[in-house]
Amino acid sequence: MTSIVEALVPGGKANPGPPLGPALGPLGVNIKEVVEKINEKTRDYNGMQVPVKVIVDDKKNVEIEVGTPPTASLIMKELGIQKGSGNAGSEVVGNISISQVAKIARMKKEDVLSYDLKATMKEVMGTCVPMGVTVEGVEARDSQKALDQGKFDDLLAGEEW
Repeated sequence: MTSIVEALVPGGKANPGPPLGPALGPLGVNIKEVVEKINEKTRDYNGMQVPVKVIVDDKKNVEIEVGTPPTASLIMKELGIQKGSGNAGSEVVGNISISQVAKIARMKKEDVLSYDLKATMKEVMGTCVPMGVTVEGVEARDSQKALDQGKFDDLLAGEEW
């Protein structure tokens, strides 16, 4: 029987303690080895919480699937901030460029239901709203409208999804 352990771990810094150790221990796998593999696969997400799925089959073979961090975490990493605004709408904590929004949208490609880059970019911009992050110096909602109106089409030219 295959067992699956899902956890949210710090990128590149998972450890054998909770939540991984107690969940993997009863499965009889080498926890240290699994944690090392997870850290290797998540090191690019240093400082962010990363969803991982550890799949252990009957023969104790381990497969590790790494998801992408939450959109808010990716935005904070791009901006170099620790947290969003506690007073969104009146307090701005950062400004993100449209190219950074596109970069995050590409990273989230596998995890979203959108069918194209533009729609995923709008989702990323939507996450900026409650965080107090502006896009290209204006409120994120206004940037979403500008995206719909084609203002950033030159950036997206030739982009395949």
